[in-house]
Amino acid sequence: MEEFNSCKKAMEACARTKTFALAHLFQEEKVMEMHIHDCYEIYYSISGGKQFLIDNRFYPIQPGDLFLINQYESHFITQIDSMVHERVVLSIHPDYVKQLSSPNTDLDSCFSKRPPQFQHRFSLNRDQQARFLYYVNKLKSVHGFGSDILEQAFFMELLVMLNSISASGSSSESSLSSQVYNRQVDEILAYINQNLSSNISIEQLATHFFLSESYICRIFKSMTGTTINKYITARRISIAKSLLSGGASVTEAWERSGFADYSNFLRSFTKAVGVSPKKYAQYSVS
Repeated sequence: MEEFNSCKKAMEACARTKTFALAHLFQEEKVMEMHIHDCYEIYYSISGGKQFLIDNRFYPIQPGDLFLINQYESHFITQIDSMVHERVVLSIHPDYVKQLSSPNTDLDSCFSKRPPQFQHRFSLNRDQQARFLYYVNKLKSVHGFGSDILEQAFFMELLVMLNSISASGSSSESSLSSQVYNRQVDEILAYINQNLSSNISIEQLATHFFLSESYICRIFKSMTGTTINKYITARRISIAKSLLSGGASVTEAWERSGFADYSNFLRSFTKAVGVSPKKYAQYSVS
């Protein structure tokens, strides 16, 4: 199969083929803002990095770490240690995983059936790392007659492996203690996520935490790599996408996701997702 050297191109291929695409990256691309996309993401770090912010959780990125991210989770890589940042990223269309599943084997489980305290990060042991890279190399080397069948077979084996790891709850315990890089920022993130349906301003946050506006903005950007307002918008869009996919009307999604006015909701959602809320709802339901 084709191997991409850009996450953006891999995501475009995934959306176009409605299957999956693989990117093997060695240097950091232009850093994306806090973002959400309609495909699942399997992110495997080879060289390590600094940290991942997924929804309201920080994770350090170490060599051999694997992250499972679904289409409703906003995420952002911050503070890369160096320009050399080798990783493998698979972009996967959700419908494709469901099609490959059977009544006895739900390959979609690791993305859609999350326990309350789900940890996105799994620190693979040496055998698991070797096995993961074995499947990746198999996918990259398939060509010629029967390549489509072999690609699907290797991909299904990979998903079986990842679901087994996820079901075993073998996420790294060290991530539990190292998610919070700064207690103040952790408390700010928790407060924002508990009050997303309400009006949240930087002035209000500063007053609530007895901090100056400039200080709260500075520490948040320093630890997360994004601004407070961009983070809030990304989280609200994530909630709106989930509501629309669950059958809520556009009006319900707007009101329950916390946007102050409909025009702002419409503009922000369309810019982030690429289609209007109405079209997204129609696509999700169909």
